[in-house]
Amino acid sequence: MQMELSRLTTEQRNKKSMNLDQMSTAEILHTINEEDKKVAFAVEKVLPKIEVAVDHIVPSLASGGRLFYVGAGTSGRLGVIDASECPPTFMTPKEMVQTVMAGGMDAFFNAAEGSEDNENQGGLDLQTRKLAKKDVVIGITASGRTPYPIGALKYAKTIGAYTIALSCNQDSLISSDADCAIEVVVGPEVLTGSTRMKAATAHKMILNMISTATMVKLGKVHENLMVDLHANNYKLRERAKRTVSEVTKATYEEVEKILIQTNYKVKPAIVMLKRNVTLQEAEEAIVQSDGYVRKAIDYLS
Repeated sequence: MQMELSRLTTEQRNKKSMNLDQMSTAEILHTINEEDKKVAFAVEKVLPKIEVAVDHIVPSLASGGRLFYVGAGTSGRLGVIDASECPPTFMTPKEMVQTVMAGGMDAFFNAAEGSEDNENQGGLDLQTRKLAKKDVVIGITASGRTPYPIGALKYAKTIGAYTIALSCNQDSLISSDADCAIEVVVGPEVLTGSTRMKAATAHKMILNMISTATMVKLGKVHENLMVDLHANNYKLRERAKRTVSEVTKATYEEVEKILIQTNYKVKPAIVMLKRNVTLQEAEEAIVQSDGYVRKAIDYLS
């Protein structure tokens, strides 16, 4: 087991930081920065795999399925961060994108490292969420061999759910249990084995891509604007006003009046102003257009 771990890229020593403890502050920061620059290029190499993942997630969510991020430690925390941003950014139901984390949600704040070694628990935790065939499960593990997410993917496959593995080593153990294996190899960490650094950065970038691209494909973006945001505070209400004004060229006063009618829902406000229709007509057009604002505007032309 020890020999197997030592062979992992994520566990190897970085030759450029062998004297890390003797470096000045500036040298430490420069070294970390130089290594971080490699992350985007590593992600670029796996874009085709990310595309496959997104193109399976979109129809799943469109048909009422759910997306589960499963991980332990930093990997689980990354899932929590991405999933928690979906409701306010895209007005998704809170159950649409979920995180299943080793040790439960308390482990987000307090490390529960031992919980990651329980492979069976990964499946059991998905079972409590009533995982279904139309759902998608992403197992996140930098090493690619963490038992908890591996167990989750194994269980998901027995259900028939689509499985995705996200790791940072080639030929990762978890990849064998995935329909789509994303192995983003960022190389050894500046601080040996500290995968909260480059590995986590790569995984955060990929999760950003997956969730954002998925929501775009689900019609929750018009041009490059958030048109399904949950405007429940001052900042977001002001953003909603700017968004509607930007698209429709209506005055601030006109936009505010319409948004009050729509309860600050941006999509119908845009359609109402672009086509001079009622809220009911705008909402019906949006439904008929599968949520796409552009199609709804054309539908009413």
